[in-house]
Amino acid sequence: MTMTDRFFIPVSGMELPRFAGIATFMRLPALTPDHPRHGEVQIGLVGLPFDGAVSNRPGPRHGPRGLRDASTMIRAQHPVTGMRPFEAVRCADLGDVGPNPVDGPETLERFESFFARLKAQGIRPLSAGGDHLCTLPVLRGIARDKPLGLMHFDSHTDLYPAYFGSKTLTHGNPFRSAVEEGLLDPKRMVQIGIRGTTYDTIDIDFAKANGIRIIRIEEFFARGIPDVMAEAREIVGQAPAYLSYDIDFVDPSVAPGTGTPEWGGPNAYQAMQVVRECQGLNIVGADLVEVSPPFDPSGNTAWLGASLMFEILCVMAGALGR
Repeated sequence: MTMTDRFFIPVSGMELPRFAGIATFMRLPALTPDHPRHGEVQIGLVGLPFDGAVSNRPGPRHGPRGLRDASTMIRAQHPVTGMRPFEAVRCADLGDVGPNPVDGPETLERFESFFARLKAQGIRPLSAGGDHLCTLPVLRGIARDKPLGLMHFDSHTDLYPAYFGSKTLTHGNPFRSAVEEGLLDPKRMVQIGIRGTTYDTIDIDFAKANGIRIIRIEEFFARGIPDVMAEAREIVGQAPAYLSYDIDFVDPSVAPGTGTPEWGGPNAYQAMQVVRECQGLNIVGADLVEVSPPFDPSGNTAWLGASLMFEILCVMAGALGR
């Protein structure tokens, strides 16, 4: 894309007020798979409106719509790094992947097929969930040929086996399944912000047995973000990696619109700072999940989520620009 090619540049609030027009992610062009310029996209923003795998409070199926609407406030330039991602790489809103709201396994198959096609086209995905199980079919679509590293921000490990003695997966299982399926390299995985009461230590035991680094919130605050993130970058390394950000990583006083909130988390500035510290990593796919707009009528959780998606986009754009 040249500077004179305006097709992939978002609509400016100086041209059309942000409360007007059809809401797309960050006011980017919305492209269907048969659009003649679909194949030019380098980073595709995708909605995954599915919450059939939540184990308690529902609502993340409304996350993509809430995030799209909030993201109309995103502007062109990062305030600290100066990155202008929409000029650095070709981005577009690739729409929602339609789920089957009453059939979880079929939904996972639909998602996997969609992201496998993006992988074949060389498009790196930045997705908006949806509950955290949505990450698993994304990884199935883009990491079948070689396992990825993982930068994971969350208050929960999501390393549990299937619940209730069944084989049905939930949002508490995606990363255990991804390791068992060979989609993630556990030695290149780091989980940051883990906290809250637990039933047992089965997830922690799995992490220890497989070499997954867990940085609990107590260590996170004791050491400080720069030190923690320096270690995290070293663990993930320079090989291709995935970034997964659960909004419940953030303290619920700041982001109450989520299904499984845990007290004692980072504030909004710290929530953005950890992503900025990922600069330089080779992030080939990412997601922001578990935003549940019904639990936050103010819209603040969605706005923070959209802001975090922009932070992630800037990191991904930097990786493509190297």
